[in-house]
Amino acid sequence: MSSLVVYLTSAYALAIAVYAGWHSWRGYRFSNPLFYALAVLEVVLVGILIGAIVAYNGRDHDVDPVLFFSYLATVLVVPPVAVFWGVIERSRWGTGVVVIAMVTVAALMLRLQGIWSGTGSAF
Repeated sequence: MSSLVVYLTSAYALAIAVYAGWHSWRGYRFSNPLFYALAVLEVVLVGILIGAIVAYNGRDHDVDPVLFFSYLATVLVVPPVAVFWGVIERSRWGTGVVVIAMVTVAALMLRLQGIWSGTGSAF
């Protein structure tokens, strides 16, 4: 798993968090641009899943597959849940949920890098 991909994905998730935070601060509801940003993130995460499966099959060292793929599955589930919650919550807190979800995605991506590298942390 490439560190560059992890850091870029985390940065993109944090950029979405900032945009959603701006929405929340201004009292805006969940918007189409926010939906599209989350959809792009989900496509990237599915690509990371496919790349991780391919890389894991060609890798020869100690990576706990249950731990790694459970983190990866969690990362894949968070954006759709955030979209669903953001859409059904009509107050400004719908976008607040997206902020928390994107910070979670960024943290989980960094943790995935740590698990993959075998160091336990991404730094």
